[in-house]
Amino acid sequence: MSRTLGDLAALVGGELKGPAHLVISGIAAVDQATPQDITFITGKRYARLAETSQAAAFIVSPEYAEMPRPLIVVPHPYLAYARIAALFMPPAKRWPGISEQACLGEGVELGEEVSISPFVCLGDGVKVGDRSTIMAGCVIGQEVVIGSDALIYPNVTILDRCWVGNRVIIHSGAVIGGDGFGFVPTPQGFHKIPQLGVVVIEDDVEIGANCTIDRAALGETRIGRGVKLDNLVQVAHNVTIGEHSIIVAQAGIAGSSKLGKQVALGGQAGVVGHIELQDGVQVGAQAGVTHSIPAGQVVLGSPARPHREFLNLNAHFSKLPEMYQRLKNLEERLQQLTAALSKETES
Repeated sequence: MSRTLGDLAALVGGELKGPAHLVISGIAAVDQATPQDITFITGKRYARLAETSQAAAFIVSPEYAEMPRPLIVVPHPYLAYARIAALFMPPAKRWPGISEQACLGEGVELGEEVSISPFVCLGDGVKVGDRSTIMAGCVIGQEVVIGSDALIYPNVTILDRCWVGNRVIIHSGAVIGGDGFGFVPTPQGFHKIPQLGVVVIEDDVEIGANCTIDRAALGETRIGRGVKLDNLVQVAHNVTIGEHSIIVAQAGIAGSSKLGKQVALGGQAGVVGHIELQDGVQVGAQAGVTHSIPAGQVVLGSPARPHREFLNLNAHFSKLPEMYQRLKNLEERLQQLTAALSKETES
């Protein structure tokens, strides 16, 4: 697993300041690194720890290029860290081939170098692309298509006719293609609406643990290329999420809403149904979005408001007790003046 500092600098296209032959065996946080590790500096807080760090070398921005330690200087240290960390990450263990304890339906088509672990169930007509891995306990419904180099962690459920692209990662507990929440109210109760659509997950998507992505009532629920979902995200029926959007934990998107490209939803944010968040919209944590948002806008609060408006209102909110007391005092004073004026008029 070891690499030389020169090799790492070449990998990230960084400027090397130090011995190219220096051997690096791992990567660690600046305050936990050993003399065999490389670490990274992303701000003043961590730069202060560099003086006492035992790290062999540092990944830094040009701002810290004069540190008297072996360095790799790059414009974006955090990105360089991510690329170097991938080198030291132990490869995921794959079941060698197709387990005899897996259940394969009729007409299953498996690509080259596919790994199917014990207790996986593949329904009739499933197709799995080259080098894809399906770990133990997964249930893949009928006519599901999974692309190449996909990684499906244990206990994932992908239901009938859903489509998963290439290089998709789905973490444990996720349910893809469960019924959308569709019911017609009647005097006798709620009548279920059949959910006849599918879920389409495009290439390079990552789906966190225990996410739920509902199938469409009609048509499709679509997760665009490069989208990243954190754990515990709910995506309702007929939702569309545009390319390279990011949805943080416990966020929920109600039915038939549309998110554009590079949209960001903070943790526990909620989006009501049948609205559109255009390209580049950013929604703060715990915000409640009740109407469509134009491209590039940043919104906070519930109901969600433009960033500056929210900050202005929030600043006034903290002064409400003082303002209430002043108003109460003014009302009392007004009553006193009115009473005095009334007495003068009577006399």
